[in-house]
Amino acid sequence: MSKGLPKRSEDYSLWYNELVKKADLAENSPVRGCMVIKPYGFSIWEKMQAEIDRMFKETGHSNAYFPIFIPKSYLSKEADHVEGFAKECAVVTHYRLKNDENGNGVVVDPEAKLEEELIVRPTSETVIWSTYKNWVQSYRDLPILVNQWANVVRWEMRTRLFLRTTEFLWQEGHTAHATKQEAIDESVQMMNIYAQFAEEFMALPVIRGIKSESERFAGAVETYCIEALMQDGKALQAGTSHFLGQNFAKAFDVKFANREGKQDFVWGTSWGVSTRLMGALIMAHSDDQGLVLPPKLAPIQVVIVPIYKGEDQLRAIGEKADEIIASLKAVGISVKFDDRDTYKPGFKFAEWELKGVPVRIAIGPKDMENNSVEIARRDTGVKETFSLADDLAAKVSGLMDEIQKSIYTKAKDFRIENTRPVDSYDEFKQVLEEDGGFISAHWDGTAETEEKIKNETKATIRCIPIGAEAEEGKCIYSGEPSKGRVLFAKAY
Repeated sequence: MSKGLPKRSEDYSLWYNELVKKADLAENSPVRGCMVIKPYGFSIWEKMQAEIDRMFKETGHSNAYFPIFIPKSYLSKEADHVEGFAKECAVVTHYRLKNDENGNGVVVDPEAKLEEELIVRPTSETVIWSTYKNWVQSYRDLPILVNQWANVVRWEMRTRLFLRTTEFLWQEGHTAHATKQEAIDESVQMMNIYAQFAEEFMALPVIRGIKSESERFAGAVETYCIEALMQDGKALQAGTSHFLGQNFAKAFDVKFANREGKQDFVWGTSWGVSTRLMGALIMAHSDDQGLVLPPKLAPIQVVIVPIYKGEDQLRAIGEKADEIIASLKAVGISVKFDDRDTYKPGFKFAEWELKGVPVRIAIGPKDMENNSVEIARRDTGVKETFSLADDLAAKVSGLMDEIQKSIYTKAKDFRIENTRPVDSYDEFKQVLEEDGGFISAHWDGTAETEEKIKNETKATIRCIPIGAEAEEGKCIYSGEPSKGRVLFAKAY
């Protein structure tokens, strides 16, 4: 199989786009800025979704669904929120089409104009908080711990598959609480759940942090985040959790009688991850041969490729493969036997390598004679001969754990090697252009300085790391006092 992938070192952006398409993950749709997620890509997303959903339910959350259309007046109620999303909104103005009188297809019926325009959901805080007003009267009705899996639309001019599309899939959690501390604890908990998922399932090391005021979610009091580093030295925001204070409760008049019998506004949070995680998974681990998938998220964990001549050899290998498949499935490992007779083994090897299957097992006539198989790891390319007299299921199960850990360790080592402290603006610019990665530097805490650095270098403050030690210093740009370092990077 001719993969035709560009090298990451030569054109990382082109490598990424071609890999997404050639590995059958997604493709551009007829609608500009949108994508078609193909079955193989969607099966990875489904595994992500299943694990995240399980983690949500284990912490007491339930799924619900809210309308995709939001009355325009709702977005006007929270000033910061509408300011943050106004330029990205798709607007529905009419509800009917009619045949063109001149025979040129269909046109919008001018008599079918909506009394109030509807916004195609860019995020659901407004419609959900308008609903919560009907759900909450007393502290006994709290907390509300709701999540929804949905699609959203944010009109994008420059798009890239999975990373930034006009329509994308995500989950958005929206919770309501009786106290400020409960809401803050919820926000932190959800950030930690995202971090746990990224590290344990995606094998993606992340930095937990707080966004600067300029980078906060529109309408939030505080935004917590997880930030990851991609192989090209750019950062990617992998998930966010927002403490909303009472902002949306006040905007939609969501009050409750507290334990003292007094009326108070509800405290809120919202949090979400999206199909952008697919982009992170691809860019953090994959190589010039194709995808490298962590076993916990691989739709196919083992592929068995027969090497044979004639139907008799294929039949004998197939019987042996059936035994292997049964033993692997018994320990929860997903397996595919690629017995297609339209492709040669070399083509199949390349195809499954491209698609990132963690383990490949090859069986040929000599293997049948020796009662053995050849096992190849996708992450390292290492091959070994394994006797079927031993416990193959235990061997492969152990390999799954090894590969998962190995992929994570490689990504973490890369992040450590590409996180650099700097103490001057000249050094900052030099490291940014020559090396990239995370840059740990002092900042004076002002939006003015942050904006100037962004305009001059295209680097943004990715986060203020949680748990970082306080360190007196001077801002690399202004020279003003600083109480600690923050992480800068160029980002997707």
